[in-house]
Amino acid sequence: MLKKIAFITNDPAPYRIPIFNKMAETPGVRLHVIFCCRREPNRLWNLPQMNFEHTYLRERFLTVKGRYIHNNPDVISTLKRLSPDVIITDGFNPTHLYSFGYALFNRVAHVAMTDGTIDSEKTLSSVHRAVRRFVYARSHAFVWASLGGKKLYESYGITEEQCFRSCLCVDNSAYSTEPQQQQKMFDFIFCGRIETVKNPIFALDVAIEVANRLQRKVRILFVGAGSLEEKVRDTAALHPDILEVQFNGFAAQQDLPALYRSARLFIFPTLWDPWGVVANEACAAGLPILVSPHAGVADELVIDGENGFICDLDVDLWAERAVLLLTQPDIYRKFSDRSRSLVNRYTFDAASSGLVTACEFAASLKEARIQ
Repeated sequence: MLKKIAFITNDPAPYRIPIFNKMAETPGVRLHVIFCCRREPNRLWNLPQMNFEHTYLRERFLTVKGRYIHNNPDVISTLKRLSPDVIITDGFNPTHLYSFGYALFNRVAHVAMTDGTIDSEKTLSSVHRAVRRFVYARSHAFVWASLGGKKLYESYGITEEQCFRSCLCVDNSAYSTEPQQQQKMFDFIFCGRIETVKNPIFALDVAIEVANRLQRKVRILFVGAGSLEEKVRDTAALHPDILEVQFNGFAAQQDLPALYRSARLFIFPTLWDPWGVVANEACAAGLPILVSPHAGVADELVIDGENGFICDLDVDLWAERAVLLLTQPDIYRKFSDRSRSLVNRYTFDAASSGLVTACEFAASLKEARIQ
């Protein structure tokens, strides 16, 4: 039976904390999460209560192309103090590599975890790939969040026996309880950082084209904040007769269910997303989804023609699909019900169970190799 698990990750995330809480409740498991920092600068999250042991390292990071590279040497002394039986790392920052090195030299079982996919890692350099090959060859179990992550591991020659699923998820029940006859004030909702990678201008262009096709004013709600907000506002102001745009700004976790339920369609034209937890939120609220093929949820949580449409980034194509859903109540209802059905498989219990099972496998494999 397991005793101690150390999980090294960048910072607390609201969609991870409930999973950690579930793991900590598992009989025989003592979980300690090591955070590289309290909060990365671009995160405005409201965090749920953390009912597990945790440590914040001394913050040390660099910003490279909008990403934070954590370098916390004190993770070694923290691991020495904890003396874990299994170490989980969910990335390849220096802090993660220090932790892997500790596991390697102290003969501790190591579990590699990724939210990434082959698509999200296709631009990696040969050095980055070499580091992954080195780590993976000396790890004992592998945790993936999406089928794309599983395929990524397979591309490194990792067997299915060593792979375990820990899905990305939200509290589905918080979104599924809909007040009777809540008014759908908006045709579309866009939820996420208002930055280039999330493609908010494309979402606005789709709304404009839909308004032209329906010959009526279209309303779109933007939830989130970012550097492109002013540009989105200026573009929207050019179309006052056919477009009404509302900016909610950053939303606290408890406010999200009502915001999703205020709209009819979720629009997710991302240029790059290894998964896209916002799609979990939208599905739990019963929204059909328009998504680009560049999101990990495509073909997994969002099934083309069942609970949404997966479309290349062509405004006319997106507008055509949106008009169909906005004008055909029977199709809309079918897609809405399917969203709720599909997301029910993505739960904190399932995610926690996958991680614990991976750790059990890694510990037993490590013990067998030592013997």
